[in-house]
This record gives sequence, C-alpha cells and structure tokens, in this order.
Amino acid sequence: MKLNGAQIVIEQLCAHGVTTVFGYPGGAVLPLYDELSKNTHRITHIITAHEQGAAHAADGYARTSGKTGVVFATSGPGATNLVTGIANAYLDSVPMVAITGNVAVPLLGKDSFQEVDILGITQPIIKHNFVARDVGELEYILNEAFYIANSGRRGPVLVDIPKSVQTDECEYGDLPSKKMPEHLPVPSLEQAVNAIKGCKKPYIYAGGGVLASDAQAELMELSKRLCAPVGLSMMGMTAIPHDYELNLGMCGMHGKYAATAAQSECDLMIALGVRFSDRATGNIELYRQGCSIIHIDIDLAEIGKNVSSDININGDVKDVLRKLLTLLEPIKNEKWLTRIEELKQVDKAPQSGDFSPQSIIETVSCFCDDDTVIATDVGQHQMWVMQYYPFKKPRVLLTSGGLGAMGYGLGAAIGGCLAKDRRRTVLFTSDGSLGMNLNEIATAVSLELPLVIIILNNGVLGMVRQWQGMFFGARYSQTTLNRKTNFAALADAFGAKGYWVNSISQLRSILENLPTSCPAVIDCKIDMDEKVLPMIPPGGSAKNIILRR
Repeated sequence: MKLNGAQIVIEQLCAHGVTTVFGYPGGAVLPLYDELSKNTHRITHIITAHEQGAAHAADGYARTSGKTGVVFATSGPGATNLVTGIANAYLDSVPMVAITGNVAVPLLGKDSFQEVDILGITQPIIKHNFVARDVGELEYILNEAFYIANSGRRGPVLVDIPKSVQTDECEYGDLPSKKMPEHLPVPSLEQAVNAIKGCKKPYIYAGGGVLASDAQAELMELSKRLCAPVGLSMMGMTAIPHDYELNLGMCGMHGKYAATAAQSECDLMIALGVRFSDRATGNIELYRQGCSIIHIDIDLAEIGKNVSSDININGDVKDVLRKLLTLLEPIKNEKWLTRIEELKQVDKAPQSGDFSPQSIIETVSCFCDDDTVIATDVGQHQMWVMQYYPFKKPRVLLTSGGLGAMGYGLGAAIGGCLAKDRRRTVLFTSDGSLGMNLNEIATAVSLELPLVIIILNNGVLGMVRQWQGMFFGARYSQTTLNRKTNFAALADAFGAKGYWVNSISQLRSILENLPTSCPAVIDCKIDMDEKVLPMIPPGGSAKNIILRR
C-alpha cells in the first residue's frame, strides 16, 4: 500500500492507540493537517492558544490517562515553543511524542524561513529525537518513537518531519508495531531482605516511579508489613491515600514536619522510584547520616547519582516489590510507631486565619470527589496543595515537579480534563503563574470544559518574596507585581465565569453553583506575607527546619 508521509503519520498514530492530539498548525505541517482533516473520525485534534499550552496539555493528558501524549507543531517558532513542555515532560518522566514540521529536505541547513535545528535545541532535554529525511524511514522512526517514550523510564521523544517528506510516497505496512519490552529481571534481593530484617526504624521514601509502575498496592503492603511510615516526593504524592495512617505526606524543603523528622531518625530508608532531588534532600551528608539506604529504580543512571545508597536494585518497582514481599514476614515495632504518632502531632498546628490558603484548599476539596483531577502551577500555592489537599487516588495530580514551570497548570488541566471525559477539573494557581499562560482560558472556553480555576492571589511572586524576606534581608526586588488585572472581568471577557471572593462563605456559595459548560475563575485574595511552612533552608537539614513565622 503506497502512502505519503502525512498519511503514514496518521496510520502510525492510530496503530499506537492515539485518539487525541494537541497542537497548532503552520506552514511546515500543512500536509499533515490536511490529512488530519480527513481523519476526524479517528483522531480528535485540540487546538490551543499557544504551542507551549499544547505541550502541557499533552503532558496532563498522558499523566491522567496513562497513555502517550502527542503534540504537533510547525517549524521554527512553533517547534521552539514546545521546548518548555518537552523539558517538563522529560524531568517528570512523562511519555510524550512531539511531532514537528520542518522545511523541505533540500532547504535544510540553509537558514530557510522558519527553520531551526530543533534536534540540537532539544538534545539535552529529551529521551531521543529523530529527523526523517526520507519517507521510507518514517514508519520505522514513529514505531521507535512510541517504543522509546514508553520503555524503561518514560519520557518525551521528538520526531522532526520535513515538509517534503510529508508529501513524498512509499510503500507502507511492512513493519509491525514494536512491542513494549518485558520488565527487567529482578536481581537478588538477599541483601535487602537482611537489611530490612535487621532494622528497627524503617522508612519508605516513595516517588513517581511507584505510580509509573502501578505499584501503589505493593507500596501499601510493604508499609503495613514492616510498620514503616511513608514519606512522598512531590511526584509520588498520590501513591497512597491521604488518610492512610502511616502516610506522613510530602518530605523535603516544604514537606510535612513528620515526614522530614522521621526520615532523619530512621535507621533504614527504602527509596522507591525517586531521584533524590536537592529540594528533597537538603544537605546530603546530613540527610543520609545514621541510616542505610536501599534504592530501587528502573533507571540505572539515577542510582548513586545524587545520594550514595548501600543496596542498589535496578528494576521495575512493582516487580521488585512483588518479589520482595514474598521474602518478608510481618514485622512489629510499637516503639517506632509511637514515635511516628508523636511527630505527626506537630503537623496539626492551627491554621493562620479564616481565609487562609489552607482553608481555601480544604473548602474546595469538600466539593471534589476522589477522582477529581487537581492541577497546580508552580510556587507557594503548589506547596500548599501538597500540604493540605487530601488525595485519595493515583493519577489525579498534575504538577510540574522537576522543572518547576510557572504556566504549566492551565494547559495540563485542559489535558487532564479531556482524559477524564470532560469531568470537573480543578486548577490551583496564583496571579503570577496564571499570568504566564492565561491565554489558554480561550481554549478551555472553546471546548466548554468544566474547569474550576482557583487563584490564590497575593499580588506578589510569593515564593521568591518568601526567600527574599527570609534570606535576603527583606529586600523585595521585583516581586511585588502591582498589577491592576481584574481576573473576574478578564474571565468574563474570555467567555468564562469570573468571581472575586474574600471569605470562605462566599467561596462555598460559588462552589455550590458552578457552571457546567464553561470554566469558572475564582479570584481569592490572600495576605502577601503568607508563608509556606515548614521550610528547610537551602543546604540545611531536619535540624534547621523552620516551623513558624
């Protein structure tokens, strides 16, 4: 069967189960979009307001659905606008295939209109990238792209397709879709078993690798069997239910006190699918002082990269835990559990006011069910969500962990909402973050999505201001925004519903009467000096934790 390159792209997407793609058309992808118009019965295309929003939407779609996110962009500025979204997916291990157009093959390297070397630009922030210079290799390349995006530690792959390759023809259908790899073999676990049996104060540090391998049940069973508390990385936040008695919450710089203190007192840390980010560890020497570490990760490059572990296990977290559980008998340690309960009491301190970030987040949560997708942007509000939102199920949190990209949340919320069949989705954001990509409100309105956008509006760049106040002598340089933006009126101008609130009673009233066929933007005014606490100062440890203003 003879097909042109654009047709091959469509057939390959369908062969890999893709039903939704995000993107923005342009000159270098006109053949691809022409073919897309003939296949609307098979693939739904979502046009966003900006390519960065499309990349974040594909990311949110992938995290929520467990499928591969797909995004299209034209050459030049279209391709470069994807870079932040690709980097975000790379650092958070999100499977994505980005397909970009480029100038015709004879024009490559000649500074043609809207030509950039997108392969060179993305090389450090991507699992792999390809350029298809001949239509005959396109089928193979696309097979490889989906295979790489989903094998081992997942991540983004870019395929650059010159315009001439989209129109050239070749025989199609000779290659079967590449099968996903079998799980890595589980190495000997004898050392790990002996270490666990000999410890008195076990602690589990669980990250995004638990969710990627669907190992939530195994994590819970390991915790119960060892009477081991669980501290979570930001990417692991939904790995166990909020109300599980041994869930201590997020650990690290802005984590819960109990999670950080228990880690500092444990004699054995079992690290599952984590990369030991500097925001999680602080001072590395003090972080690992007094405890042995078992590190289990599918990515061999992560083992020993940031923290030297005593026992290294390279494998899929779910497979390793299943094997490990067959070798472990239940362990009781009432003294350690009593200590954990003491540490948890510190996190029960009263909130700072009636209309505080905590009360706003907890009020919104009362109007959400366990399956509601919660997206965040980046900054203080992101940390408050990690501290106060009661997550009960996996794959319902969309947040930028490794890259920390302000402006991520709205695009991701759109993708997450579509992945959940347009169910109500909540975005917690701030005036600073929303200002980055608020143009995507137009996308949400056009799609009639029931998004609820909660702005924790303090009029400043809150996290940077907090650091300036605590570590730079309260010299607030360029963090007080002084913007006159009326977000409620702006929402109405976009075609959404806008609200301004300054009390919990007002917030409840609005949440009880939300629109179902358009986004709602709720602007919540909060104190500019609200802090995210606890906090471990940069380079500090649990000994330096700041609990109160």
